[in-house]
Amino acid sequence: MLTVHHLNNSRSQRVLWLLEELGVPYEIVRYQRQPDMRAPKELRAIHPLGKSPVITDSGNTIAESGAIAEYIVATYGNGRLIPPQDTPERLRYTYWLHYAEGSAMSPLLLKLLFTLMPRRAPALLRPLVRKVSNQALTTLVNPQLKQHMDYWEGELAKSEWFAGSDFSAADIQMSFPIEAAAARGGLEQGHPKAIAFLQRIHARRAYNRALERGGPYEIGR
Repeated sequence: MLTVHHLNNSRSQRVLWLLEELGVPYEIVRYQRQPDMRAPKELRAIHPLGKSPVITDSGNTIAESGAIAEYIVATYGNGRLIPPQDTPERLRYTYWLHYAEGSAMSPLLLKLLFTLMPRRAPALLRPLVRKVSNQALTTLVNPQLKQHMDYWEGELAKSEWFAGSDFSAADIQMSFPIEAAAARGGLEQGHPKAIAFLQRIHARRAYNRALERGGPYEIGR
């Protein structure tokens, strides 16, 4: 049976959701973040990088969210959650499936990093670290993040879902950066289409079944 190596409050929640949407049986092995928010060393026994998500299935160990989504949809989807070949929707699907990690997460991770740095700096250095972090946020990170959020808003004005009129695995992939932007990026300011997207996905039964199985999830809640 397919096994999800599930780290709390992480991208692996999307894998659970995808499996619930497709009705694929699976098992969960749970891992808890350490106090410094990193994954525990036990995950390195599954994959050398020790990151989540990771799945094991039929002797295969697969990491990286996009690769996992592609594998699950190809192996278990039977044509579901993916647009037909040789259509504009399929091209959009492929783009958003990989954009979610390849481009969207970078400014969000920088936002988190520069926000946390002053809090974790030694007391004597904290004013200097705060000044540097604020400068980086103001001049680099926040403008980039706004550009991405505006991009999502424009694309969701064209169609209800990222790949077109039908919900797909690309929307599952895009859920994490959009939830992160809502939690710490100011998404609610001038992005009603993106906020409506979050409301639609949060209302899906499979999304909520995945929450029940995965446990507490604070990225977008």
